[in-house]
Amino acid sequence: METHFENIEREHEAISKDRVVGDLKTLARDAEELLKATAGEMGEKMSEKAKQARSRLAIALEQAKVSCARWEDKTVAAARATDKAIRSHPYESAGAAFVMGVLIGVLIGRK
Repeated sequence: METHFENIEREHEAISKDRVVGDLKTLARDAEELLKATAGEMGEKMSEKAKQARSRLAIALEQAKVSCARWEDKTVAAARATDKAIRSHPYESAGAAFVMGVLIGVLIGRK
């Protein structure tokens, strides 16, 4: 029996990715607003520090985007590999899950 719903998985992946990207954009916007708000208060010396902070923020944001994309790619690859292994060995997978459940039950019940 096939229970693989590709459309649902793609939709879920898109929602998760959109949420992370949206959160990163919100973080960048909020940090930029904070820098703009404090830049006028301290004068030229603070303005130079604000420029440095902006450049560091931009670098950190780019690194976060790259890390997020890399993490997402690894997660999708692992999920596909797991799905493939379970589909090629369904009875063994069910047996392994049953044995793990029994072992965990025995360990928890042992007091």
